[in-house]
Amino acid sequence: MNRKKSVLISAQEKELLQRLKNSKSKDNAFRELVNQSKKNLYFQIRRLLLNHEDTNDVLQNVYLKIYRSIQKFKEESKLSTWMYRIAYNESINYLKSKEKKYFFSSEIMYNTMINNLRQDPYFDGDELDIKLQGIIAKLPPKQKLVFQMKYYDDLKFKEISQILGTSVGALKTSYHLAKNKIKKEISENQTF
Repeated sequence: MNRKKSVLISAQEKELLQRLKNSKSKDNAFRELVNQSKKNLYFQIRRLLLNHEDTNDVLQNVYLKIYRSIQKFKEESKLSTWMYRIAYNESINYLKSKEKKYFFSSEIMYNTMINNLRQDPYFDGDELDIKLQGIIAKLPPKQKLVFQMKYYDDLKFKEISQILGTSVGALKTSYHLAKNKIKKEISENQTF
């Protein structure tokens, strides 16, 4: 039996969705959606790409995809969850295409990204932040995503499950493994 999941969508979100799905009000509603979500989506993507220009490129693609696909949104999750899923998928696709085009391996790509982070005028962190990003960058993709969503965004495992399409149990395991790897790396590296 294929039952529709019950999701609590706020009255404000319902109203915004109605305007987004109405051709007469779609453009204004979309501008409102962008204004409400651009900061959160930017940082979701930035944590994966570590570069301002790349993040802006992917963010534009994300909003284009959202604009073109809003009619297909079935309201089986929160709108923000659906948007995060698009952002993560676009970010991962971008990283895969960049790796194929420019780099021999993921490790070389992430090392290059970390080195570029030091020179990024939009990065406001210190050397400690760069070292932490370097440790996180070494994690397997799934562990990295789960750790970032849980640690930085404070998302619940249920929300992460909806975004990544993975069971809550598997996500908890990935998060635990990632956290332990980060702790081990920090304890072994006394320069922190």
